Parts: sequence; C-alpha cells; structure tokens
Amino acid sequence: MSDLKKIKEEFLSKLKSKLNLLEVNQIKTDLFGKNGLITNQFKKIGSIPESERKNYASELNLIKDELMNLINLKISEVEIAEVNQKLQKEKIDVTLPERPISRGKIHPVSQTIDEISSIFSEIGFSIEEGPDVENEYNNFTALNTPDHHPARDMHDTFYLDEKKQKLLRTHTSPVQIRTMLNDKPPFKIIAPGRTYRSDSDQTHAPMFHQVEGLHIDKDINMGHLKGCLNYFIKEFFEVDKIKMRFRPSHFPFTEPSAEVDIGYKIEDGKIVIGEGDKWLEILGCGMVHPNVLKNVKVDTDKYQGYAFGIGIDRLAMLKYGINDLRAFFECDYRWLNHFGFDPLDVPTNYRGLSR
Repeated sequence: MSDLKKIKEEFLSKLKSKLNLLEVNQIKTDLFGKNGLITNQFKKIGSIPESERKNYASELNLIKDELMNLINLKISEVEIAEVNQKLQKEKIDVTLPERPISRGKIHPVSQTIDEISSIFSEIGFSIEEGPDVENEYNNFTALNTPDHHPARDMHDTFYLDEKKQKLLRTHTSPVQIRTMLNDKPPFKIIAPGRTYRSDSDQTHAPMFHQVEGLHIDKDINMGHLKGCLNYFIKEFFEVDKIKMRFRPSHFPFTEPSAEVDIGYKIEDGKIVIGEGDKWLEILGCGMVHPNVLKNVKVDTDKYQGYAFGIGIDRLAMLKYGINDLRAFFECDYRWLNHFGFDPLDVPTNYRGLSR
C-alpha cells in the first residue's frame, strides 16, 4: 500500500470515531499544517520521476480534497452537537411561573422637587441650575454677607482650599447671582439643588436640598411675595385654606426680611397643615437687598424684587410624615419602597401632585 493510501485510511478511520472540536482541529493540523503529512507529500512531488509525477499529483489532490471535505463536515457536526448539548442543559421550562418584576421608586426628595417645580412653573417661574462647587464671591460677597458673618466660619462651611476661595455652596442663592450676571432683568426663577453645611443631627444633614426663588421686575413689592408664597403653600400641601404669618427676621441679602410660619394642628398623632392654633416655621424670605442688585449691575432705581428660600427635605418630611432627615440618605430599599413614588406618576397641578 502506498504512503498516500496509508495516510488516507488512517485518518478516515480517525474521522469516523467520536471526536470533539479540539481533536478534529488537531487532525486538520496533522494533515495540512506547515509540517503536516499531506503538506509534506506535496513537497515531495518534485523528487518523483516525471513519468509518475502526473498520476501521483492527481491522486494526492483527490485524497487532499476528500480528507478536507470530511474534516469540514466533521467540524460542522461537532459544533452542532455541542450547541444542542448546551441548549439541552440550558433548557427553559416555559410552564414555570414568571419571576416577579421589581420596579424602582422615586425618592421623596426627587418627588418633592418635581412638585415644587410644577407649582412654580404654573405661575411663570423658570428653573435654573448651578454648580455645587462655588467661589466665595457668588456664595457670600455678592449676597451682601459681611466678612465677619458666622456663615463664613469653617464650622459652618466646607472650604476646598486654604485661601477660602472655593467651597461647597451653602445655599442655592449663587444660582441667582449667576443668572443676574449673565442676563438682564426681569428675572423670575427658582433654583432647586443640593447644598452643604457642617451640621448633622435628626433634623440636619451635611448635605441637604434647597429651592430658592427670585422675582426681579419693576414695582414688585411684599404683596407680590405674600401672594406667591400663599399660592405655593396651598398648592404644595393640597389644602384649600392656609393660615400664614410673616415674622420679622434678618438675612444679609434681603431687607426687609421675614420668616414665614404656617398654621397646623395635631390629629391622631399626625400634623395637619392648614388650620389650627399651632405655628410652624417653613421658610425665609424678603425683598432683595439693594446691595445685592448693585453687585450684579441691576439698576436699583428701576428694579426691585423678592427672594425666598425653602428646605426641600423639610417640606418632604412635613408632607409625607417622615420624622428623621437621615433616613433620606441611608439607601434603605425597604424605606424607599414604603415612602417612594411610582416613576410614571409625574406630578402636575391638574392630575394632583402626590396621588
């Protein structure tokens, strides 16, 4: 038997046995690799007598094609068998009940921001945003805060450099400054966002959320401020009537300044906003100080206006009966599942804010 027939018979026998993909590829290498048996036979053609060379080459090509076809067929068979085996192992029983889908909830703070934004948008306020890292001028100086004011102390403010020029904003009022510096009056904006102060207990956190409002135009007065806040509080707490009082206060950036209290009563151990003989402080406000307007190049002979600041977390606690501010930031899924909101139920004044 010639060498070619021996090679053919040997590898035909191997290819008929049960092989895996690695073994089939090894046979392919043994035959057709750089030093494979068939490859070497082609190298010998030049040394074969010329009278036998044509027949030898013809037979070699036939054997090569036959073995190559069988190898390719074997590879296809092995791959199909391996896929079928894998599918069998991963077979899904379609009669099993489906797994429950766990849908996320909207955090009460995010819900409250959406509610606040919806209310103020209805009365013509636009929403502005700014960076959490602020400069000292926008956060303090432009807002008429004196150099000796306690708010500038390190125990109240997170400074980011030794010169105290970079800091984490202590309120969102710098957004008002940026807006007035980059545009021209009139202004009617709210600025919700994160703020930072060095404080932490049951009702305070080092990071919390505020929304500050600003309305600058001609002939704006305290009556406009009172009307705006009265509308907002009634809409937010979803009550028809609200008892509200303004108490004189002091803020560097407003003059006159006031703190706003709302009436409430206790029923069945819960706070009921609207009527009652008890008072609860809810926000600070006032007419924008002329020095603030001068710092942003607004003509105080033509324009004046009001500003207010509201703690978003505090509003959420009051409206939804949450008694510990720290729970907002503990990432407890059980808590969020209880107090959270349906992600598809976007609050609007028409459909109800907090269904």
